[in-house]
Amino acid sequence: MIESAAMSLSACPQRGGCGYEFWKAETLVDASTRALRRAAVDRLVQLADQKSLSRTHVHMAAQTMGVADRTVWRWVAARRHGHTPTPRDRFRIDDQLRVRLAYWRGNAAALHRELAADASRDGRPAPSISTIQRAIARDLTPGQRAGLRRGERERRKFDVFLTRPAAYRNEAWEADHVQAPVQVDVDGRLVTPWVTWFVDACHDVILGTAVTPQTPSRESILAALRAAVLRSEPFGPAGGLPAAVRIDRGKDFLSRTVTDALGAFAVRVDDLPAYSAHLKGTVETINGAVEKMLFAALPRYTHRQKQLSGAPVDPDQPALSFEAFTTEVLAWVRWWNTEHTITTLEDRTPLQSWTDDPTPIHDADETRLWMFTLEDDRRNRKITTKGIAFGRHRYYIADWMVGLVGIGVRIRYMPHHAGEIEVFDAGTGVHLGTAVLADAASAETRSLVQRARARQARRVRTDLVAAEKARRVRYAASTVPEPAKRLDAMTETEAAAAFAEEQDADMARWARPDLISLGPPPASWRLPVDLDHANLQDDRAKDPQ
Repeated sequence: MIESAAMSLSACPQRGGCGYEFWKAETLVDASTRALRRAAVDRLVQLADQKSLSRTHVHMAAQTMGVADRTVWRWVAARRHGHTPTPRDRFRIDDQLRVRLAYWRGNAAALHRELAADASRDGRPAPSISTIQRAIARDLTPGQRAGLRRGERERRKFDVFLTRPAAYRNEAWEADHVQAPVQVDVDGRLVTPWVTWFVDACHDVILGTAVTPQTPSRESILAALRAAVLRSEPFGPAGGLPAAVRIDRGKDFLSRTVTDALGAFAVRVDDLPAYSAHLKGTVETINGAVEKMLFAALPRYTHRQKQLSGAPVDPDQPALSFEAFTTEVLAWVRWWNTEHTITTLEDRTPLQSWTDDPTPIHDADETRLWMFTLEDDRRNRKITTKGIAFGRHRYYIADWMVGLVGIGVRIRYMPHHAGEIEVFDAGTGVHLGTAVLADAASAETRSLVQRARARQARRVRTDLVAAEKARRVRYAASTVPEPAKRLDAMTETEAAAAFAEEQDADMARWARPDLISLGPPPASWRLPVDLDHANLQDDRAKDPQ
């Protein structure tokens, strides 16, 4: 029988009720081992009472229990003479020790130092560090140890997850966003684009994909949803209407626009708990596959190899344009659907597996799909002589509005697409036509405005950096416990200059130079000479023609 010493925690006044009681007995042998030993000894005692117990019986029992033959003979003798073995105890990790181990971030050596200090103060023996390490290995699972060291995310890596039973195509879709770890050139700026896609959970086929240079929104979801449902070119052939769509509490996926678009076709939205990627494992698997199979091979991959200093190996690597990146993503999606074979699909491609499924497909009317994947303004408006007012100081006009001034209309639009709207009759719902933004600025003007905004943003960032630098206070290094000593000494002149600069800035901010118009300068004033004008006059004098 395995025997060892046991120790555990209890209260001590030095730690306010969180101290330790070291010699609490707890048996080492678990219930299954005890039950097996009891059954074996009962059978051997029965054979001994029948005068048929042999060394062969004892040897087989010893091999099964993993002990020596003499140990089994002692067990049998003790049982026949009414002796009950007293198990010795060992050190165990109880609930209070688990808390202390979590306090030390799973560090067994730190826990040993704490226990040794408490034992020394109370005059009791302390467990050795090897004893603590053995107890941690015996009493805590690998997942528990990882959780105490690094938290719940690490603990989940040791969990076992169920697999959903095989279903049929379009039984459930899974949708998600994934940020591509690749820097892409968009209007001269380096951005990391996002990919939104819908995936069939049964056959792993990617049904609809949308790529955006910025953080995705309901607009990218509607674009990917439309591509997933349609089966005509350039989409399909996989698609149709699903029975349900699984999402993970994304605010954009749960927006009114997206839920209305899905609800119009009676598609159930399964709102999964947050931080539960295992509940939509198909799309999460594709998120990981696209990074390893595609993004890692693209230029300016952000997780590429680095030098010893941490700088990229090729910092001047040219970036892909957004158009080229989108082309690469769509080409990879076609490869995944039509060429990549998957073992769980019986070595078939996702599209082949989806095509072999005999489940009927429910297609959506393209005209209805086009209408329901636009966001509804939910307001009745009127066509005026200026057009349709939508937004602050914005009017939308079209040639078909001639003669329709005064009728009530409803509008639908693609989110963030401010250039045009779709207009419907408020009474009948008939689509009247498309209206465009009146007095729309040219692309060149919009570019100038964006550059002006960028300059203003850079100026503000520069001011913030200067303000933080001025606010920064340095302190002297200390080798003994003492109050911190400031090192921001300055002269009275420097302090006065700082106050004067702030006052001048306030006066300049509140100044109104155009409040009183200035008259012409007096004739006695000497005015500066305009060199450009003087040179022009000289040239004309030299060349009378």
